[in-house]
Amino acid sequence: MADLSSGIGTEAIASELISEQLANSALLDVRARLAHALQISLEATELLTLFFKHSQQLVQYHGLVYEDVILGKVLVGKRSLHRCHYTMNLPGSNLGEITFFRKSRFSENQQLMLETLLASLAFPLNNAKKYQQALRMALVDPLTEVGNRSALDTALEREHQRLQRNGKAFALVMLDIDHFKQINDKYGHSRGDDVLKQIATTLKEVSRATDMTFRYGGEEFAVLLSDTGAAGGLITAERLRRAVERIDIVMDGAHIRPTISVGVSACMDAGEPLQALLERADRALYDAKRQGRNRSCCEPAQIPLDAATGVKA
Repeated sequence: MADLSSGIGTEAIASELISEQLANSALLDVRARLAHALQISLEATELLTLFFKHSQQLVQYHGLVYEDVILGKVLVGKRSLHRCHYTMNLPGSNLGEITFFRKSRFSENQQLMLETLLASLAFPLNNAKKYQQALRMALVDPLTEVGNRSALDTALEREHQRLQRNGKAFALVMLDIDHFKQINDKYGHSRGDDVLKQIATTLKEVSRATDMTFRYGGEEFAVLLSDTGAAGGLITAERLRRAVERIDIVMDGAHIRPTISVGVSACMDAGEPLQALLERADRALYDAKRQGRNRSCCEPAQIPLDAATGVKA
């Protein structure tokens, strides 16, 4: 009887060892294939979709949510009742947080498998973050942290395509800081930079969430207004001008109160080149300067002619 019990125990232990070896082999196999698959992309959604697909071979769960300040929020699959949550880090880099969802509780072994597989996801996510940061820096003015000229060109082209597709007009507001050279000469370029940063911040705060602010160059800014005509653009321009007029930067007892001159135009004709819109807004800006500065002017949008009648549509 003793020998029989010993035999059964030995067989059970052997079976467990075999099962553990098979599980470890499967884990290593999935991890290797996952690591290979994750090398093909620098896009967070694709990386997480690949992770979801491959990890399903070891752990059956229903979805995941990933959140990061740079890469944003990504949902793959569906949320469910039970969850396990991880904060992901590499030395010197926070990679965000990931939550897995399942209808039933995650076992300890399932959590260990997910944790092991997450190690394969860390470096691809880190590379994706660096890539997105590089893209962002290529489109952001480093001083004011608003879009740069390249970003404006891209946004204008996107709005022009929307106009071609659905007839949605858009407006361009061009503004220039009045007598900015005098500010630099009197207070120094460092204080001039403070003025640029404060104006950029004010423009973003006053604008709608859908408006986009850019540094056009030097002391000149642009604000792109979606779904807006010339009249709406002029109203926005006046709101921006008054907000800047309230800025008061104090330096050694002196008060710097900048003002801006603003030019507005709108694009209503899908066939009109973007350069024409820029030129009209620029003319309106210089009209504001000629009329005494610290004011807004609007250059009327070109209205397309009706092809059949030859009159304004």
